[in-house]
Amino acid sequence: MKDYLGEFPIDISTTEFDGWWPQDWAMYFIERYGQIDGEHHKAWVLDQIARILKGSPVRVVEARWEGGQREYRVSVERTSAAYEEWVAESWHPDDYNTGVAP
Repeated sequence: MKDYLGEFPIDISTTEFDGWWPQDWAMYFIERYGQIDGEHHKAWVLDQIARILKGSPVRVVEARWEGGQREYRVSVERTSAAYEEWVAESWHPDDYNTGVAP
């Protein structure tokens, strides 16, 4: 879309995401991205879920356009220590696939 204004921080308590737990976020990623074709995309979804369930924070921003269009954009912001520990203990570094975002 043209006339893109950028992404803006929001107060999550004013959105449908208010009060969500890690399992809610995990289901969001499954529902939103889990059916996209490609093994590399499915690996990304699994990695995002692992990050969420291991305590990585979820970030929600609002994208805006001049014409008044708006949409929420959700991402896993960074990794947690628990996620990094899980990867190190569970996988050989060359074997763990973080996938490719759709």
